[in-house]
Amino acid sequence: MSRESIITIMKEAVSDKTLQLIAQKVISKERITTDEGVYLFNHAELGYLGALANYIREDRHGNKTYFNKNFHIEPTNICVFECKFCAYSKFLREKEDFDAWELSEEDIFEAIKAYDDKDITEVHIVGGVHPKMGLEYFKNLISKIKEIRPDLHVKAFTAVELDYMARKAKVSYKECLQILKDAGQGSLPGGGAEIFDASIREQICKDKCTGEQWLEMHEAAHSVGMPSNATILYGHVEEAEHLIDHMNRLRELQDKTGGFNAFIPLKFRNGNNQMSHIKEVSIIEDLKMYAIARIFLDNFNHMKAYWPMIGRKTTQLLLSFGVNDIDGTVDDSTKIYTMAGAEEQKPVMTTEQMIALINDVNRQPIERDSVYNELRDYSENELV
Repeated sequence: MSRESIITIMKEAVSDKTLQLIAQKVISKERITTDEGVYLFNHAELGYLGALANYIREDRHGNKTYFNKNFHIEPTNICVFECKFCAYSKFLREKEDFDAWELSEEDIFEAIKAYDDKDITEVHIVGGVHPKMGLEYFKNLISKIKEIRPDLHVKAFTAVELDYMARKAKVSYKECLQILKDAGQGSLPGGGAEIFDASIREQICKDKCTGEQWLEMHEAAHSVGMPSNATILYGHVEEAEHLIDHMNRLRELQDKTGGFNAFIPLKFRNGNNQMSHIKEVSIIEDLKMYAIARIFLDNFNHMKAYWPMIGRKTTQLLLSFGVNDIDGTVDDSTKIYTMAGAEEQKPVMTTEQMIALINDVNRQPIERDSVYNELRDYSENELV
């Protein structure tokens, strides 16, 4: 859709002058303010948001929709922290529970070796914050993984895990990340961000690192040449102001470093956790969250829908609400969201299934690596 066409549509379909002004700013590539971001949450209808977010998505990426070939390793769900939304973690004293686990190094290396003959480009390593697994342990683990599979990109550790490692090893964030980078780590995932606002963190995850520390960790990663992703946990006790404040802090850091690859909204799931009394938000609210994120985060190139969390059908819808990336094949190797009641209880898709999911909504499937270099175009006439 051309710039002129969408401006005309917005003028004819939207009577709200503020929404007209926001649309004109976005189409003209002008940054919207935090007040305007909150206004979108409180006043904009879904059709308006979808049209504007999809315009941005297609202006930047056309029909291209990215995915990668990856798998997860979760070394343990033993954790020193108690996040109320978490259905995953266990305290050390609960390590004998049937649903607690603590992989040995050999278990992890065997998991890597199981992919020796498979076309996989990334391993994603996150887990609980185990009191006995520190910086030295993970440095050696990554070094060994790179010996086993030198070409494998290692995306590892949330800022929460890294904060604990650095404090326990008595090194700065930057020193911690440089040690891991030297061992072979390539990037950081975006987990642990939740909501940056201190009052919200006090309610849902008061004993983990602060929002300011999360941002400091990612800034340190960018300073040593390690790119990262960013997330938000939405749909629980927060208000629109908290969502926009969170995204604004990310936008400001991205202005400063340019080190974020993608933004991933993560939906709160209420299964088997201390916040199960809170009703999950509707699919309408999901679509709004992603669309507003695409509109507000003008300096983030990629918007990702993590399909094991949000589900395949919603992921397809989101490709018209600003999303241009659907993560990877995953290969049934993550439990973080399945234990909290996500739709995907066995999160695995083959390459062919990923391609079909994208093709079915008339988008162009592109395999990427972990930092968005295009590896292969799987358009319909090029299917394997």
